[in-house]
Amino acid sequence: MTSYPAPINPTRTRIGWIGAGVMGGAMGSRLLSAGYSVTIYARNPSKVVHLQSQGALIADSPADLAGNSDVIFTMLGHPSDVRQIVLESLISSLNPNSVIIDHTSSHPGLAKQIFDAAREKNCWAVDAPVSGGDIGAREGKLAILAGGNEDVVKWLNPLFDVLGKATFVGGPGKGQCCKIANQIVVGANLMGLSEGLVFAEKAGLDKRKFVEAVKGGAAGSMVMDLFGERMIGRDFRPGGFTEYMVKDLGMGLDVGAEQGDDVVVLPGAALNKQLFSAMVANGDGKLGTQGLITVIERINGK
Repeated sequence: MTSYPAPINPTRTRIGWIGAGVMGGAMGSRLLSAGYSVTIYARNPSKVVHLQSQGALIADSPADLAGNSDVIFTMLGHPSDVRQIVLESLISSLNPNSVIIDHTSSHPGLAKQIFDAAREKNCWAVDAPVSGGDIGAREGKLAILAGGNEDVVKWLNPLFDVLGKATFVGGPGKGQCCKIANQIVVGANLMGLSEGLVFAEKAGLDKRKFVEAVKGGAAGSMVMDLFGERMIGRDFRPGGFTEYMVKDLGMGLDVGAEQGDDVVVLPGAALNKQLFSAMVANGDGKLGTQGLITVIERINGK
């Protein structure tokens, strides 16, 4: 299957891309820089001018893009967007042997539906949400959490290697499950870092010296490396929107509830969802998740 249907090659493999926001735009740019032919569909073409300047072509519709692509990437906002664009638009227009890679953080059940619909068209679908934020997207250091068919994921590795490191985590929907678990851990780390910084300031510590002192110990984490200075410097520009974290944690709680007798109790995730929801309620849903510190500060009267 690793040669399915022919080895991936920049001169031969046609790439389609839908979703050129903070993450998707950086990822598409890396594929263009690697020499791939990339066709983009964007509801607002003005947002992809920078990709056009790198040589990207523009499709008039998802169906037009599907007809001119061998591998299609999507990086959208919500499961409802994935359902509308992928399940209701792209699938019916796929060429035989095409592969859809959905990088959106979406619902595992929807990923299974897309996989089944793709197989009915003699195509494949891979649910491959990512972790690493805007920095990881720009630098090609994303963790890619891939679910679907293992041989197809291996076949896609030349593309994934441009974007980061792919790990096959199981069958259809398992990539999404892995991302939900990832967000549960990231959310908890962001809450701990926020509280640690607020406590350090209240205690009269220099926040930068606090971070420098503890980052080599058990408190250190990738979250601290990525977001510690941003929190201290009040840089809340998004690598990922807070409203998406609310969505992801909510899916985790929902998926747990769907397991019946095997329900997973997630008290930390439930609390984190409330805290990130408070950011959204404060009008900060489009800020980066590192803005969670503002909620902890408000609770403490700052």
